[in-house]
Amino acid sequence: MSMRKFGIKTATAVAVFTLVTPVHAQNLGKVVSESDLVNWDISIGPDGVGLPTGSGTSAEGSNIWSEQCSACHGENGKGGPAGDLVGGVGTLTSPDHIKTVGSFWPYSTTLFDYVRRAMPYYAPGSLSDDEVYAVVAYLLSQNEIITDDTIMNADSLPRVEMPNADGFISYWPVAKK
Repeated sequence: MSMRKFGIKTATAVAVFTLVTPVHAQNLGKVVSESDLVNWDISIGPDGVGLPTGSGTSAEGSNIWSEQCSACHGENGKGGPAGDLVGGVGTLTSPDHIKTVGSFWPYSTTLFDYVRRAMPYYAPGSLSDDEVYAVVAYLLSQNEIITDDTIMNADSLPRVEMPNADGFISYWPVAKK
């Protein structure tokens, strides 16, 4: 990259930063109230601590999937432009590995947490807790991890045995008894 191009890009970045920063600077150092934090404190651990109330089934999730998810992730979780979420079990050690919910993710609760925060991409966080449980049930069922009639909720979801559960080193502390 020539110095001239670098200089123009740098000058543009500085100009944009200078114009935008004063608008956002007024919020720096603002004290966050407990009521504000409630909406941000939605982390869910592998053990299910933090899962909300609600429930969903694969059948309910199928309807939501068709309306909210299939355009990006394909019908039944395969073939969409955003990548497959179904299949790939047993491929992680091969050069042609396929990372999906069924082959890669070690915890079912992580799936709930991610869908709840980030999906659908055009309206993250817009699904109700029941809808998230249903979509998670649908994906787990499509990956043949649970049966179609399994109800996912705060009790059942953390007990789901993921195929790659032993594929990672856990950074979560183990409680001493």
